[in-house]
Amino acid sequence: MSRRAAVTAGVLACAGLACAGLVAGCGAQPAGVSGAGPPPLTAPLSTSLVTAQGTWAIAVMGGRDAEDRFWQLFLRPATSGRWSLVTPQGVADNGGLVAAAGGAYLVAGFRPSQNLTFSPLATSTDTGRNWAPGLLDAGLADTPGAIAVGPSGRTLALLRDGTIETAPTAGSAAAGRWAPLTTRKALAASAPGRSCGLEGVTAVSFGPNQYPMAAGSCARPGAAGVFTDAGGTWRSAGLTLPGPVPNGRVRVLALTALAGGNAALLAVSRPGGNSLRAAWWDGTRWTVSAAVTADGVRALGFGPGGSAWLLQPGGRAETIAGAAGSTWRALPPVPAGTQVLAPGSGGSYDALAVAGSRLTVWRLAHGAWAKVQQVTVPVQYGSSG
Repeated sequence: MSRRAAVTAGVLACAGLACAGLVAGCGAQPAGVSGAGPPPLTAPLSTSLVTAQGTWAIAVMGGRDAEDRFWQLFLRPATSGRWSLVTPQGVADNGGLVAAAGGAYLVAGFRPSQNLTFSPLATSTDTGRNWAPGLLDAGLADTPGAIAVGPSGRTLALLRDGTIETAPTAGSAAAGRWAPLTTRKALAASAPGRSCGLEGVTAVSFGPNQYPMAAGSCARPGAAGVFTDAGGTWRSAGLTLPGPVPNGRVRVLALTALAGGNAALLAVSRPGGNSLRAAWWDGTRWTVSAAVTADGVRALGFGPGGSAWLLQPGGRAETIAGAAGSTWRALPPVPAGTQVLAPGSGGSYDALAVAGSRLTVWRLAHGAWAKVQQVTVPVQYGSSG
């Protein structure tokens, strides 16, 4: 697939579906909050998501230099076990790629690169065969949760400066009719933001009543920053962590909508080390998993029914089945080069391994990984220089 050095005229002409920026943590820290410890966990853009159309995966291909690294979108249709490349064409994608689904829509957003200050967008309703270009006149956040799409097509965008923008319908988003919903500063100044010492916004989503949700990192030890917006008033979603976490600082790495609720992945940083928990909300109460030790995060994501997965350095991978099975389970060590996991049927997983322009798909069956497919991506090295 050809890579262009800038957004094509077709993309520039369409004011589009949007999403937007992450604050990486520039809030005021409340007095008394301290704690030396390991670096906080963050979530890379590599991830996967499951929709009625199939399973989508985001991975970065190419060389080691930034100008030779190109983010790609792959799809395994619900009717097939084979992966195909479906990245929207005509967009410089060195800066990163994020995606979200809701109803019949899959929205892909490209983070700014090559001196661009805006984020091109593209929307598909036919498993990536066709894409409608759009434009967000701001830069998307460097987080996999920078876009959220509701069942009706309402779209949220998290910007790099922590502003959250909203479009009431997919058509409005495509036409560039966005309006600010809140800013990081305003959210941090709200009652729940002050309570947790909100430092940055990391994800957006929709709650079970289709109210917007936001999540972030908190300076106050033990506080989990998940918020809902009801008519312009932000409230805490009521998430609290059980167990000995009073000295741990919590960062929400991922937030997604489920049927009748939400799921979140939370990093807890303590002086003794980092851990990760999953949490599920039914609109009334939260269920929180046991912690799994996390030396780092290579990638993470959600699967059907509130399941989740975590890929760590050294080939370690963990999965959790959902609120009914709130214990993490270790997978066999993943193949070399694995960049993202993708849930399959019956609790199986695909491991997508990258080497240059080649994607190798490994499938977990009977406790072992088996190579099932290779996809070669026509990367044009040096085209972004």
